[in-house]
Amino acid sequence: MHEVSIALSLLNIVEQKCREEGYQSVESVRVRVGRAAGILPEAFTFAFDAAKKDTIAQEAKFIIDIVPLRGVCNECGSLFELEEAPAFACPLCASPSIKIDQGYELEIVEIEVN
Repeated sequence: MHEVSIALSLLNIVEQKCREEGYQSVESVRVRVGRAAGILPEAFTFAFDAAKKDTIAQEAKFIIDIVPLRGVCNECGSLFELEEAPAFACPLCASPSIKIDQGYELEIVEIEVN
């Protein structure tokens, strides 16, 4: 379950930034996770909640914004968005010549502090 190591890394980043800025506690952490990032939101939330104990984020609410998979077809030029990954072909013309430009994100969007 790689979500645990990602949650631990995320908490390290959050703690480091908060300490650098002189904050004592974290109220919430918001992240963006792409559908194709290979992260299960439920497992990520569970891992974060388990890892945050005894940290400055121990009371923090964890918010995940899911980013859909988005791409463009090199054949027909269609823009498409999918709720599930992976994408191997254009959903409109079935061409395998596609470019995915969204859906692999994993980023911290916001840290609400006290």
